Amino acid sequence: MLVLQTHDVLRRFGADVLFHNINLQINDQARVALVGRNGAGKTTLLKILAQITEPDEGTLAVGKNVTIGYLAQDQGLDSQNTIWAELDGVFAPLHAMEKRLHALEEQLASVDATSPAYQEILSEYDRLQTSFKKQDGFAIDSKIRGVLTGFGFSEAMYEMPVNSLSGGQKTKLALAKILLQAPNLLILDEPTNHLDMGVLSWLEDYLKGYAGALLIVSHDRYFLDKVVNEVYDLDNKTLTHYTGNYTAFMHHKADKLKAELKHYEQQQKKIAALEDFVNRNIVRASTTKRAQARRKQLEKMDRLTRPVSDDRSIHFSFTYGEPSGNDVLTVQDLKIGYHDQPLAGPFSFTETKGQRIGIIGPNGIGKSTLLKTLLHKLPAISGEIKFGVGLQIGYYDQEQQQLHPEKTVLDEVWDDHPEVPETEIRSLLGSFLFVGDDVFKLVKDLSGGQKARLELTKLSFEPINYLILDEPTNHLDIDSREVLETAINEFPGTVLFISHDRYFINQVATDVLAVTKDQMTAYEGNYDDYLAALAKQAASQPATANPTTTSAPSAKQQSYQQSKETQRARRKLQRQADQLEQTMTDLSEQQAAIEAEMSKPDIATDIAKLSDLQKELDQVSAKLAKTEEAWADAAEALESFDQEQA
Repeated sequence: MLVLQTHDVLRRFGADVLFHNINLQINDQARVALVGRNGAGKTTLLKILAQITEPDEGTLAVGKNVTIGYLAQDQGLDSQNTIWAELDGVFAPLHAMEKRLHALEEQLASVDATSPAYQEILSEYDRLQTSFKKQDGFAIDSKIRGVLTGFGFSEAMYEMPVNSLSGGQKTKLALAKILLQAPNLLILDEPTNHLDMGVLSWLEDYLKGYAGALLIVSHDRYFLDKVVNEVYDLDNKTLTHYTGNYTAFMHHKADKLKAELKHYEQQQKKIAALEDFVNRNIVRASTTKRAQARRKQLEKMDRLTRPVSDDRSIHFSFTYGEPSGNDVLTVQDLKIGYHDQPLAGPFSFTETKGQRIGIIGPNGIGKSTLLKTLLHKLPAISGEIKFGVGLQIGYYDQEQQQLHPEKTVLDEVWDDHPEVPETEIRSLLGSFLFVGDDVFKLVKDLSGGQKARLELTKLSFEPINYLILDEPTNHLDIDSREVLETAINEFPGTVLFISHDRYFINQVATDVLAVTKDQMTAYEGNYDDYLAALAKQAASQPATANPTTTSAPSAKQQSYQQSKETQRARRKLQRQADQLEQTMTDLSEQQAAIEAEMSKPDIATDIAKLSDLQKELDQVSAKLAKTEEAWADAAEALESFDQEQA
């Protein structure tokens, strides 16, 4: 069944066209994602589809009796009701039906069963009861409890006033309410904001079983991979439809652009050949007719435009400083908290050179507090923190407290580096999409995404060998997240980060630290490896096992465990060396490409271009030298390890 369809929808933004030729179709039980860069108009399009606003041109058709539910980004509830009463209000028609059923029951008890009135009352009662059952009227309480539990609201919170909740809790409750309303088409704009991994996993399962159609905008690529099977890409001011989840879409889009570029280049060659033939033969009597025919062929040709994507994204790399020692961080029995009041711990873990450790855990457990304690921004309650020698630490604060609200974007960076020319600072800002008058905006007037990019700008300027990042993907669009992933993967130093972005963790983490209130557990690999380890642990637990009672391991078990740990340690060293070697290969290829460009005759005589290329070559050569040094250290560490085990 067709739920919704658009035909050539257009929306203007002032004198400019925001998007046009929007042709979209959503069928019953569809699972659709709408993607596109920030500013492309995704939210504007959602509001048109939700019938909140109208298009400037084109038409929107909605199926008969179709109900549409729309949840805006970070839309919270504003209500004097209790949490339970607010959600229970969704079922007001069913409660009225239930009340009527009770009234009919009382009438049936007081009327003669042989009278015509009894049969009329019984008929109405049967009809209402059938409808009540069909609409799951007997499951209202269980539905509400299930959704509240899924979103992390305990039974003790049910009678709390909605307006006493935090902003994030109000947003979660708004999402819970619209899920219970169960419209035929559910339109969600960034529904995963403020949700931790446990809630996200529950929401994914809930939406997979949702009876209606879904249209979702989200920067959470892992979430999209789990939930959707169609993608509409808002790119170059129009929509392109792809089948499959987000990962499949990325492959299909890349293949499409590649094919279009190939067709364009083939046509350009054909055009050049035809033009050359015309130019050489138009004035010769013997060939002029053929030349005129080629000219007509050129005039009639439907010329392709060069395929491009409007996915403007940041482009940068972290500046690698001096190589650190192999031991980067050791934490032993660390308890964290505020004003001598413990929040979590004790935690113990180590990090060695080249590792990229992702810290995961529920919201409010103390992950950000942990990083601030490690950096001595907060005092430890107890325990030991020991950093290695020669560390150059770069810290990304998700709260963006390191930025100065009253400074301009330009001054925020330039004041830290007054010796650097303004043109170089502005060039760096341009690579983070701060162009033109953007550099004169005050920090306090920037959006969350702009502040995130500004903090990354500052971070990329400093020589660093140890990155500590607190939720670095918050506020970044998908393109910027992918650029950040590349920058981290190309960074030869050590990384410790907090993230709820499971796709991001999969791309960059070599290890995962799962945090609870009382402990921290280390897992080798990325997020999917962590899930696999949990599944393996669950499968190996006997159903009758007592988790508090374990027998001492045998000598054979101890030997096996030591062997596993040795193998794990060697794999980490080998992975570090392999990653650095790949980075060396990539930098060497960049170096060769720049040198080849500089050797071209037309470049050799262009002093300005040659100077730019030389500057770029110097930067790449410097990175290569540092990476080669880091690789040599890694290879030496691996060789020493093998000798010790021999």
